[in-house]
Amino acid sequence: MVLGGVEIPFHRGLQGHSDADVLIHAICDALLGASGFGDIGDLFPDTGGRNKNRNSREFLTEVHKLLQSHSIRIVNIDVTLIAQAPKLSSFFDAIRSNLSADLELDQSFVNVKATTTEGLGFTGRAEGIAAHAVVLVEQSIA
Repeated sequence: MVLGGVEIPFHRGLQGHSDADVLIHAICDALLGASGFGDIGDLFPDTGGRNKNRNSREFLTEVHKLLQSHSIRIVNIDVTLIAQAPKLSSFFDAIRSNLSADLELDQSFVNVKATTTEGLGFTGRAEGIAAHAVVLVEQSIA
């Protein structure tokens, strides 16, 4: 399983057209939405082979370049993983390091946390993982 570009040892993985990195996908969606550029499916469709098994960190750097080309700066990122298992807190520093590097953003402005649903729903049954991302962006006015 890959989350935030970090390999997480776990007996189950996530399924998706790319590497299924739900954390990075949520951040891409939040950045694109906050900037008025649609969503990850618009930019990286799951039709055809171009994005098949693709590393989601590539999506993140492309989204960052798109924002930069429109003079949009990322101020901060806060992401919450929702998963019953595995326990993820020991991976947060490595995830924050990846996100910080890919987005050229100081780590102090990148927050990653996790919660469970106390056994409820598909995440509580460990059938999948969800992620919510909140971002703040600002556009430079020339």
